[in-house]
Amino acid sequence: QVQLVESGGGLVQFGGSLTLSCAWSGSIFEDAIMGWFRQAPGNKRDLVAAVTVGDTTTIAGAVKGRFTISRDDSKRVVILEMNNLKPEDTAVYYCNRAIAKPGDYWGQGTQVTVSS
Repeated sequence: QVQLVESGGGLVQFGGSLTLSCAWSGSIFEDAIMGWFRQAPGNKRDLVAAVTVGDTTTIAGAVKGRFTISRDDSKRVVILEMNNLKPEDTAVYYCNRAIAKPGDYWGQGTQVTVSS
């Protein structure tokens, strides 16, 4: 059964930090490059970070130096550590395979709101 459960979002002040967690189940995610996406109102869903099974990471320019992605396949989780948060980071955050498309299965996401 395919399932993604994101958690850890919330309201944080400018410059604050949050750590998001994604618990996954389903063979489709095993050995996959996993990613964190975000979608702000009126915008498309964008990939902000990705991590391979070998722990090679790719971070989008807008969050480079502030966000860190990691994974623990023994626990079937993907983590996004977010530091020095800015109001423009406000969005719903989702995890999925890095190649996931809008029509694929998605979890419910977790809301991150950064106040100025």
